[in-house]
Amino acid sequence: MSALIGESASAVKMFTTRFCPYCVAARRLLEQLGIDFEDVAVDGNAELRGEIMQASGQRTVPQIWVGELHVGGYTELAALHQQGGLLPLLNG
Repeated sequence: MSALIGESASAVKMFTTRFCPYCVAARRLLEQLGIDFEDVAVDGNAELRGEIMQASGQRTVPQIWVGELHVGGYTELAALHQQGGLLPLLNG
């Protein structure tokens, strides 16, 4: 795992682009739940985007970590919340 991912003061770190609809939806979900998160923009930063792709194994955004656990993108984040697993993960 990249040191970049583990450096967050927040429990949730999300790598996004500005206008991606899934990034907007992920931000909205976290905000509605009152969850603090660090939003790291990868727009125009090919090196950072490459690091995130390598760490996550995914080419899309958002890519979301809770602590050192890679949750995935918005779809996985929403599913984790719907299954009741997100808040316990944060409080764990």
